[in-house]
Amino acid sequence: MALRPRLTRTAARWLVFAAVVAVWQFAVRLVPAEERAFFPPPSMIAAHMYRLWLTGPPAHLFLTPVVTGQVLPSLARMAGGWALAVTAGVAAGLLFGRVTRAHDYVDPLTHFFRALPPPALIPIFIIVFKLTDVMRIAVIAFGVVWPVVLNTIEGARSVDPLQLDTARVFRLSPARRLWSVILPSAAPKIFAGLRISLSMALILMVVSETVGGFDGIGYTLFHAEQAFEVTDMWAWIGLLGLLGYGLNALLLWLERWLLAWHRAAREVE
Repeated sequence: MALRPRLTRTAARWLVFAAVVAVWQFAVRLVPAEERAFFPPPSMIAAHMYRLWLTGPPAHLFLTPVVTGQVLPSLARMAGGWALAVTAGVAAGLLFGRVTRAHDYVDPLTHFFRALPPPALIPIFIIVFKLTDVMRIAVIAFGVVWPVVLNTIEGARSVDPLQLDTARVFRLSPARRLWSVILPSAAPKIFAGLRISLSMALILMVVSETVGGFDGIGYTLFHAEQAFEVTDMWAWIGLLGLLGYGLNALLLWLERWLLAWHRAAREVE
């Protein structure tokens, strides 16, 4: 892909974003005075975000104690739950995708459990794990594992039989077939599941921290809403949007880097 068209598309996307922010900035003036306090302009929210998180000492990279005390613990829980879900989901998906009989046995259970909304199961997780970080990580892992499992199953089933036959002819061991044939073929579908699960992990991180929490983004956002600290509330909402965008962009970059061979093969076709 040429660099100039890519930069043009990127600039166009950011121009749309800037236009929306500009409309919001000026539309606030049209809101009745008694409601204006609930819809601060983006300039006020951005200034508050800067004061809240980026006015710390240089020795701490200008990060305030709010970042280390509230943001980083949330990211650690989300990363732990997501990593656990990815590990279990990819392993289970590869197994059920290649072993048809095993998939037939667990398919009803898979669709039953993935239909359960994780927030509704929080009381059960509290009973099992108490009000601890383990409970919050378990909620995140349970909620986000299903897109990984289902996409991995689909990817493992879509492996070209000719490639598998070739691997058998060359007497590749099952482990070599897994790493050299099945995983590369299933990787595009797996990454699709990872992207879905990552956005869900961010949501469940917030939800899990609102129940008996003591720190974190969800805990702080919930208390800002309860105390009608509107600017704080919008600042934390903005941070969640930035985190979601940044994490998705990072995963997309990783996907492009790891699957460059896949795009090249499709272009040849």
